[in-house]
This record gives sequence, structure tokens and C-alpha cells, in this order.
Amino acid sequence: MAVRFSLTSLSPTPQTSSSGPTMATLNTFYSISSKTLARFTFNPLSKPSTLNLFSKPPLTHLRSPPRNTIRSLFTGIVEEMGEVKQLGASDSGGFDMRIGAATVLDGVHLGDSIAVNGTCLTVTEFDASHFTVGLAPETLRKTSLVELRPGSLVNLERAVLPTSRMGGHFLQGHVDGTGEIVSMVPEEDSLWIKVKTTKEILKYVVPKGYIAVDGTSLTVVDVFDDEECFNFMLVAYTQQKVVIPLKKVGQKVNLEVDILGKYVERLLSSGFVDSIKSK
Repeated sequence: MAVRFSLTSLSPTPQTSSSGPTMATLNTFYSISSKTLARFTFNPLSKPSTLNLFSKPPLTHLRSPPRNTIRSLFTGIVEEMGEVKQLGASDSGGFDMRIGAATVLDGVHLGDSIAVNGTCLTVTEFDASHFTVGLAPETLRKTSLVELRPGSLVNLERAVLPTSRMGGHFLQGHVDGTGEIVSMVPEEDSLWIKVKTTKEILKYVVPKGYIAVDGTSLTVVDVFDDEECFNFMLVAYTQQKVVIPLKKVGQKVNLEVDILGKYVERLLSSGFVDSIKSK
């Protein structure tokens, strides 16, 4: 009998062995929505894995339960690249993703927030070298996480603390939508990348402004409104630290625009400026 600890239950619960996922389980996982199903395609970042898709080895480390503090702000400075180990239906009827990591596990607690390719997710289980997060169907529909497979590499960043250095820009881990890589052009040791997205997202993107691409804080170089695209450049160092250069033309990336632009738009549309002028 294996002992399992999780966010939903801190008492040991027996686990029975299974020879593999049942057809009912697979049907549940692949029937999130018709839109999501169409996006389950082969990912070049995936590598062969002998891991059972749904098996969950016993956790060997249990630390303190979640604390009543808010930690949901990120900087877009990727701490490490983790590897997806398992992805599939959970016992509770949702979907779990188990990721191999090292740096982001330092000081981790159940309930902590970790950005996975820019998506703020909650740690529900962890041990010395892995952590598990839950994925809601809406998260799979709105982000590029649906393209992940066991073996895929992902950007990881812990939520910042009040003492953390602010190396990038303010991110919430709330993905606004996805973009599609339309070109990747080297220039000496740097790499130009152009991304196509929707008009709803592009209106918040400005030259020399910030944008988060798969959770990486980047500076926009140009915006091409007629093409519904923007581009940015990755220097050699950044290319070694994030997953974006490993992707191919046609693959999707998560996008989060600068929240300041949304606040300005909200203030202008609410008549706040006019109310100030009238005083």
C-alpha cells in the first residue's frame, strides 16, 4: 500500500495498482471540448517516456500546509525549465500535470503558485524532485498547455516575495490568449521571432513595451497591425534559458499583455478622466 499526500487530503489513502488507464478514463481526458480536442497535436518538444501516464508514485516529502498569504505576482524571469512527466485525468475528475523540477521546489508549500509557461497554477502535491498542478478545462482551452506531452519542457517561475528583485515586469500569470509563431530568423547569435495573435490582444501591444511570451518577460520591437503580428529578439543567453527557441513555426505560445494598458483603457472608458477635468 502506497501513502499519498495531497492538497485535498493530508491523511494517508490507499492506492491500488493499475495496469493502465481505462477506455472511460481516456475518453474523459480527450473530451474536454470539441475545440480542445482539435488542438491535441504532436509536440516536437516531447520526448519518449516510459512513465505510465496516470501512475502516481508515493510522495516522500511533506512540508507545511498552505498558508493564508497571497503570492500570485510574477516577474517573467524564468527560473528554470522543467520537464512534464505525467499529464492526465486525476482521481477527482479533473486533470493533473506532474513536472520534474529543482529550483522552484526550494521552499515550496502546498497551495503555492508556480507559473508554468506563464500560467499561474497551484501546487497540489510535491516531493523532492517533482510537483503536481491541477488543470481546469478552461485553462486547457485558453492556453497552449493543451499541446504539452510527457517529455515537453516548460518555463517555470515561483511567485515573487516582497524581498524579491524585480527583474522583469509585473505579471499575474493570467494568460490573455495564445499566439502562433510565424517566423524564427537568426541574426548572428540572436534570434528574431514573430508572433501572430488576435486584434483583441494586439491592441495592448506597443513597440518597446513589455509582453510575456510563455511566461518570459520580453520587450516588443515592432507591431505589424496589418499582419496582426508583433516581434521580439532573443539574445544568446536567453535562448539557453527558456523554451521559446525550442518551438517550431506554427506552434502556439501563451501571451499576457502588460496589465497597465488594461487599467488605462478601463479608466478612459469609465469617464474617469472627464470627471477629473470637470473638477
